[in-house]
Amino acid sequence: MSIEKFIDLVEEEFEELEKGTLKPDSNFREYFEWNSVNALIIIALVDSEYDVSINAEDIQNSESVQDLYNKVMQLKEAS
Repeated sequence: MSIEKFIDLVEEEFEELEKGTLKPDSNFREYFEWNSVNALIIIALVDSEYDVSINAEDIQNSESVQDLYNKVMQLKEAS
């Protein structure tokens, strides 16, 4: 799955994000209030769409959407 599809899925999960807002180099935490609920939404999204498990540390270590996507793809390849 492409980074563009990943971005589309994230934007669909967060109503406050207008379609086309996020870019690969976007710091996703700047676009909405970052809290544990939003982290759980991302974790659930990745689990359902990519069938891999990320954790809060993976999200915390990701600066950009690209970083998070790369982590997901790395876990997907390892599974």
